[in-house]
Amino acid sequence: MGCGQTRAGLHLQADNGSDNGVVLTFATETRDNFVSIDVGVAAWVALGVIIAVMLAIDLIRHREAHAPTGREALVETATWIACGIAFSVVIAVAYGGDAFGEYISGYLIEKSLSVDNVFVWAVLFSSMSIPVRYQHRVLFWGIFGALALRAVFILIGAALIDRFSWLLVVFGVFLVFTGLRIIRHKDDEGDRTSTAGLGLLRKVMPVSDELDGQKFFSMVNGKRVATPLLGAVVVIEFTDLVFALDSVPAILAVSKEPYIVFASNAFAILGLRAMYFLLANAKERFHYLSHALGGILVFVGMKMAISQRYHLDTFVSLGVIVAMLILAMIASEIWARRRAIIAPSRSGQR
Repeated sequence: MGCGQTRAGLHLQADNGSDNGVVLTFATETRDNFVSIDVGVAAWVALGVIIAVMLAIDLIRHREAHAPTGREALVETATWIACGIAFSVVIAVAYGGDAFGEYISGYLIEKSLSVDNVFVWAVLFSSMSIPVRYQHRVLFWGIFGALALRAVFILIGAALIDRFSWLLVVFGVFLVFTGLRIIRHKDDEGDRTSTAGLGLLRKVMPVSDELDGQKFFSMVNGKRVATPLLGAVVVIEFTDLVFALDSVPAILAVSKEPYIVFASNAFAILGLRAMYFLLANAKERFHYLSHALGGILVFVGMKMAISQRYHLDTFVSLGVIVAMLILAMIASEIWARRRAIIAPSRSGQR
C-alpha cells in the first residue's frame, strides 16, 4: 500500500522486499505530459526576493549615468546568464529533471526572442535621440515594468489554458502566424512602435522636446511635463507588451507551470540591459537570427496546437530550439564574412 504521489514530487511507497517497508523516492507528477509542481508561498517569496536583490544591485551599480563599455556589457551579460543557469540547478534539485528541461527550454525561447527586442530598442533610442549614458536608466524601469506585466500575462494565460484546453490550439495557431510574420521582419518596426507609444503618453500629459538630465519630469513655463526619457520608458513598455503577446504563449507551449514559466521569463529578461549594450550595434552579424526566431515560434506553435493529442518530449524540443539557434548563428557568421569580402570589391569597381 502506498501513500500516493504528491504534486510537490515526493512519493512514499511500500516495498515488500525492503527491510524498512517504506521507500522515499523523488518523483514529478505530470499534467497532460507537462510538469506539474506544488509551489508553496515560500518558493514564490524567495524568487521575488532574488529578483528584487538582483535589480537593486544593478540599480546601485549604474546609479551614475554613463555609457557602458563593451567589456563591461560583456561581463554583465555573462553574469546574468550565469545567474539564469544557476537557478536552473535550483529547479533541478527542487523539482527534478523534467522541470529543469522545461525551465531551460523556456529560458532559451525568451532569451532568443529578446535579441530581436534589443534591435528594436536600438531603433527606438536612435529615433528618439536618447543619449547612450541615459539609456540604462530607461531600460531599467522599462524592464521592471515588463516583469510585472509578464507575471500578469503568465498567470492569466496559465489559468485560461488550465480551464479551457482548446485555447492551446488557438495560441498554437497564433504562434505559427507570428513566426511567419517575424521571418518577414520589417526594419521600420521600431519607428512605428515609437510613434504609437509617444502618442499614448501625449494623451495623458504634455511631453517636452528637451532632456533634463536623468529626470523623467521637468517644469516648463510653470507646468509639469514629461521629458523624452519618460516617453522612452512608455515606448519600451509598449514594445514589451507587443513582444509579450508572442513570448508568453511560446513559453506556455513548453511548460504549463506558472512558477517555471515566470522564473525562466524573469531570468531571461533581467539581463536584457547588458545584452542591449553588447549587441545593439551588431545587428548585421545576426542576419539570419530573425529567421531562426520565426522558426522557433512556428515549431512551438505547432507543438502547442497538437499537444493534447501528441506530446513531444521536453528535451527533444530543447534540442530543436538549440539547433535552430546554432544554425542561425553559423549562417549569419558566414553571411557577414562574405559581405565583408564583397563590399570592398564593389567599392573598388566604382
